[in-house]
Amino acid sequence: MKFIKKLLGYTRVKNEDIPSKKVSQTSNNVFSTVDENISIINQIFSNTADLVIKELKTKTVRGVIIYLETMVDKEKIQKYILNTCLQWESESASTLLSTNFQPATTFNQVEAALLEGSCILSLDGYQELFIVDVSLSKERSITEPENEKVVHGSHDGFIETLLTNLHLLRKTMQSPNLSVKYFPVGEQVKSKIALVYLNNLVNEEIIHDCEYRIKSISMDTVVNIGFLEELIEDSTLSPFPQLLNTERVDRVAGHLNEGRVAVLMEGSPTALIFPVTFFAFYQSPDDYSSRWMIGTFIRSIRYASFLISIILPAFYIAVIAFHFEVLPDELVNPVGSSINKIPFPPLIEALIMELTIELIREAGIRLPSRIGQTIGIVGGLVIGDAVVQAGLISTTMIVVVALTAISSFCVPSHGMSDAVRLLRFPFMFLAASFGFVGIVFGFTVLLAHLCKLESFGTPYFAPFAPLRIQDIKDTFLRFPVWKLKTRPLDSRPKNIEQQDPLRGWNYNDTKRK
Repeated sequence: MKFIKKLLGYTRVKNEDIPSKKVSQTSNNVFSTVDENISIINQIFSNTADLVIKELKTKTVRGVIIYLETMVDKEKIQKYILNTCLQWESESASTLLSTNFQPATTFNQVEAALLEGSCILSLDGYQELFIVDVSLSKERSITEPENEKVVHGSHDGFIETLLTNLHLLRKTMQSPNLSVKYFPVGEQVKSKIALVYLNNLVNEEIIHDCEYRIKSISMDTVVNIGFLEELIEDSTLSPFPQLLNTERVDRVAGHLNEGRVAVLMEGSPTALIFPVTFFAFYQSPDDYSSRWMIGTFIRSIRYASFLISIILPAFYIAVIAFHFEVLPDELVNPVGSSINKIPFPPLIEALIMELTIELIREAGIRLPSRIGQTIGIVGGLVIGDAVVQAGLISTTMIVVVALTAISSFCVPSHGMSDAVRLLRFPFMFLAASFGFVGIVFGFTVLLAHLCKLESFGTPYFAPFAPLRIQDIKDTFLRFPVWKLKTRPLDSRPKNIEQQDPLRGWNYNDTKRK
């Protein structure tokens, strides 16, 4: 290594030794002299300490290499740049540059390349700079997402590197129709996002709409995928997510095959899928890995959990406060004795327990896994038993809150689970004010909101509003796979029909053979 440096005259050029030069506002083109290029790059990066500028001296040409030492792999610099420079002769320099390096003619290209981990080579007498990728790769291993585990099926999940995520998709969907479009977002801090879709299925209006929304973003920086979701979704005032978040490769591949679009972002393991409906948030890859009857049963339980988690606390409050007569005679005495000495009204009692459950859940998420399990045990056993023994909360309320909490965790989507947990509180206030009438009113408003909501022009409550009988086969129910001969209409794909017949054979034909 030292021999190569000595041979090439490899010396470090200090930033302060380079004369400052004001960046030209009228021209963004690179210069043919090394000193002018160094001056402009120094100004672009505000003379940051990790910007390294080192001089190369060969027999035929003078140049410098420029890179951000926090972004590059120095072994790659040795392999791709220094070893190449050793081969230079007057007649072969141009050939090696055109073969091994990518030319850049503007400082915008240079800035983007340095931030991505490339190295810049500037040579006197050349009206362009030369880029080679020497980025440092530090990736975590590909594992199953912690919040989307399945019993059967693939256990691959996205990571924080965009190219790796696209590789996983390409590996899963080996189709020439899989298209990728890159977009930069952010005025000050650039973030790279990718739009992924099957061009033979996706509706072009959805692509144009998404491109328009992404290009209209004018924030200084888009920190994460959650920011991007809020910036492009239809209604930010709705508690319901209009884009499906997932870290599973197979889940993204399944939705792409139905004509939907996925957005991935550098630095985030989460993909956004759109357009989607309310029912997509209650579907899981396990539904399609199991037999269709089991899948239908499990999916029905999830939809029941939606109603339980929203209405059960409100129903309890309404019964205790207004409609005690609806209880069967066998339950009147047990429920009455459990609430007889409670000092709080049903609403306050429910709020105390619901907020306590939310506190325990939040503490369990923030603490390390081993301590989090301890918090769950302490909260579930010690606190629950203590408040009942102290006469602050009734035993019936403990049962109601426990069932509500379990139901809210049945949702496969984290975004929809958060919406369900939030919605139970308005229903509790309505039940405490108007009883069953308040619950019915709240449920009517909720249905109206779901029917009005859209996701990139797709009705959110399809196929029930508007009613599409042929699409119900994959909502509450999960028909056998060979019966799913058409793609859902909510994504408005170019090709509705799939291969027909999907099964391709008949049981009676095999018996005759």
